[in-house]
Amino acid sequence: MSIIVIGLSLSFLLFLLAAGLTLIFGMLGVINFAHGALYMLGAYICYQVVTVTGSFWLGLLIAPLVIALVGAMMEMATLRRVYNRDHIYQLLLTFGFILVINDVTKVIWGLDYKQVSTPALFSYPVEMFGSMIPSYRLFVIGFGIAVSLGLFLLLDRSKWGMVIRAASSDSDMAQALGIEVKRVRTGVFALGAALAAIGGAVTAPLVPLELDMGFSIIIDCFIVVIIGGLGNIRGAILASLLIGMARAAGYTYATEWVELITFVLLIVTLLFRPAGLFSMKGRTA
Repeated sequence: MSIIVIGLSLSFLLFLLAAGLTLIFGMLGVINFAHGALYMLGAYICYQVVTVTGSFWLGLLIAPLVIALVGAMMEMATLRRVYNRDHIYQLLLTFGFILVINDVTKVIWGLDYKQVSTPALFSYPVEMFGSMIPSYRLFVIGFGIAVSLGLFLLLDRSKWGMVIRAASSDSDMAQALGIEVKRVRTGVFALGAALAAIGGAVTAPLVPLELDMGFSIIIDCFIVVIIGGLGNIRGAILASLLIGMARAAGYTYATEWVELITFVLLIVTLLFRPAGLFSMKGRTA
C-alpha cells in the first residue's frame, strides 16, 4: 500500500510541474527551459514565508502568486519577442533565465540547504491496510487531484479556456475578433509558472531545498511531456502516473535501476510512438 501512495504522490507532483510545461508549449509553442528554476524559486519563496509567518498554507498561497507575476514579467519583457523565431532562441533565452534565477536565489538564500517543516495537520502517519502512511503524502495526492480537476475545468469548460484555445489555434483570427492575444499569452505563461511554483511549494516539506533541485526535476518533467504527447494535458497526467508508479516500484525493489527504467520508458515511447503515447492530433488540452 505504501508503494501505491508514494507512487501516486510522486505522480501528482510530476503532473503539477509537467502540466505547466506542457500548457506553455501547447498554447504558446515555447519550450520553457527555465520551468525547473521557477519550481525551485517557488519552493524557496514558500520557505521564506514559512520562516517569517510560521504558516505553510500561507506559503502555498503566496508562492504561486509571486511566481505568476515573475512569469508574466518574463513573458512581457522578453519571450513575446521570440514567438515567431526558431525554438533555439527560446531555449537560449529560457536557459539564460535559469542562470539569473539561480544567482538571485544564491544571493538571497545562500548555498546552505533549507528545510520546510511538514504542516502540523499532516505531521503524523495514518494506518491504511496494515501500513503506516505519511499523511502529508495523502494530502499531496488529494491536492494534486483537485488542481488537475480545476485545470481541466478551466481549459475545457470555461470561457477563458475557449479564448486560450482560439488564440493558440489562430492568433490572427482571434485578434480580428477582438481578443487581446498578447494578454492571453501572458496569462497562459503566468499560469504555467504558477503551476511550477505550486509544485515547488508542495514539494518543500518532502525534500531539502537546494539550488540544483530545479535541474533534476526538469528532466523528469520533459520525459513526462514527451511520453504524454507535446501540449497534451491529459497525456501529461497519464504519463505522470506511469512514471510515478514506475519510480515508486523502482525505489522499493531496484533502487539502482530507477533512472534506467525511466529512460527505457522514454526510449520505447520515442521508438514506437514518437508523438507520445497519449497524443491526440489537433488537441492542446
